[in-house]
Amino acid sequence: MISRIWHGWTSLENADAYEKLLTAEILPGIHRVEGYLGAYLLRREVPEGVEFVTITLFESMEAVRRFAGEDYERAVVPAEARKLLSRFDERSAHYETVLRPR
Repeated sequence: MISRIWHGWTSLENADAYEKLLTAEILPGIHRVEGYLGAYLLRREVPEGVEFVTITLFESMEAVRRFAGEDYERAVVPAEARKLLSRFDERSAHYETVLRPR
């Protein structure tokens, strides 16, 4: 299993709207990608606003490529999300998942 990790930051004012967009539209939409296994969404307040971390889980690197394309490390950030973010990682990191909750 592959864990894809990405960070994005919003203002405090945009944080709830961004979280709602992620949980109601963006993350559920990834289910159409064969090999997508789900996600974790982490949130914390930081001095400049709110930091979000998404950890999306995929069966394989082939599944990651089905989601993100050939340049699979490039962040996939829809236009509506970009409007709410103050900054974000341009690239995602990928890890082989060696232990997970049961």
